[in-house]
Amino acid sequence: MEYDVKDLGLADEGRRRIEWAERDMPVLRMIKERFCREKPLRGMRVGACLHVTTETANLMIALKEGGAQVALCASNPLSTQDDVAASLVKHFEIPVFAIRGEDKETYYRHINSVLDLRPHVTLDDGADLISTLHAERTEQAREVWAGAEETTTGVIRLRSMAEKGVLLYPVIAVNNAMTKHLFDNRFGTGQSTLDGIMRATNVLFAGRKVVVAGYGMCGRGVASRARGMGAHVIVLETDPLRALEAVMEGYEVLPGLEAASKGDIFITVTGNIHVLRREHFERMKDGAILCNSGHFNVEIDIPALQEMAVSRRSVRENVEEFTLPDGRSLYLLAEGRLVNLAAAEGHPASVMDMSFSNQALCVEYVKERHAELDRVVYDVPEAVDREIARLKLRSMGVSIDELTPEQEEYLASWEMGT
Repeated sequence: MEYDVKDLGLADEGRRRIEWAERDMPVLRMIKERFCREKPLRGMRVGACLHVTTETANLMIALKEGGAQVALCASNPLSTQDDVAASLVKHFEIPVFAIRGEDKETYYRHINSVLDLRPHVTLDDGADLISTLHAERTEQAREVWAGAEETTTGVIRLRSMAEKGVLLYPVIAVNNAMTKHLFDNRFGTGQSTLDGIMRATNVLFAGRKVVVAGYGMCGRGVASRARGMGAHVIVLETDPLRALEAVMEGYEVLPGLEAASKGDIFITVTGNIHVLRREHFERMKDGAILCNSGHFNVEIDIPALQEMAVSRRSVRENVEEFTLPDGRSLYLLAEGRLVNLAAAEGHPASVMDMSFSNQALCVEYVKERHAELDRVVYDVPEAVDREIARLKLRSMGVSIDELTPEQEEYLASWEMGT
């Protein structure tokens, strides 16, 4: 078996952490138990480019238990947990190509190693696997049945490809499942982003002015958690509907240039490029902290910050100081990459339980229905989304009502009035 991980000697610690995460992933565990009995994925090859974490490990194990042949690489150079990668190789015989801190050349070599499996299904977090297939291995892309995409940034890229007619196989937007973006994006990103900032800096949020760029589901979560920690939260938005929602939720909403001089901590979660740039850096306070929780490290214009600085140095793990000509210092966390994964452990397992259950059931759905799918981006089937919600409630010991026959008839009719 081919693989490329940092050190197989880390495997035992990785296995303990994988088992710990599994305890908090009851829905995926139920799916894995069924997969183990039924082997619905027998004969499938699945190539995954995801964050190599304990939660991802449990997804890979579930897919293998279902009969699939799987291979995994990292979707971000700084998100890999090396002990987890080692355990997947040593204890579960799953090929992994991921080393924390790998350079760009190694990153794409690892992607191509996964593609050498010639997968029937691709699983992406950011669409780098799909992009590489389309750019460099076009003929192979035509062999793929379908893909699944985990994050907002990737879905944006894939919808663009579909609209331009260049998408070569169908993709299911796992990110858009209600059980994913309502919980993973909001509660997961909200908690794990603040966790990453606190681990990197040990700052107190209470009393600080925290600027959150973007008020999508991730921004909502970050803003809510920061306010819960006692911060004064300022929201940046370009969408009037989202900006209005932030105002009605009680947040201060400002243009970026005005917020730049007020903020103590800046957090980008937009999925866009250069949200914080030179004109913002010029106005920021001495000691301002900059970090990103969007998928790619482009939301903060790091090249501009590097050009402006007269010196730079590492002051803590995952904290780099940039000193500007006027003596002010700005602090960049985790090289501008996902702060929740680069400086912490990412989302809690109980949140990823729903996200990766969506991935697992979408792989099964593709096995059964891929011949019927067009080369477009699909939402997760509603039946899959609701089944995951039902299983999650059951695992939490929560029961809900069912509609009576009379209520179902009423909702389906137009004749019954007041």
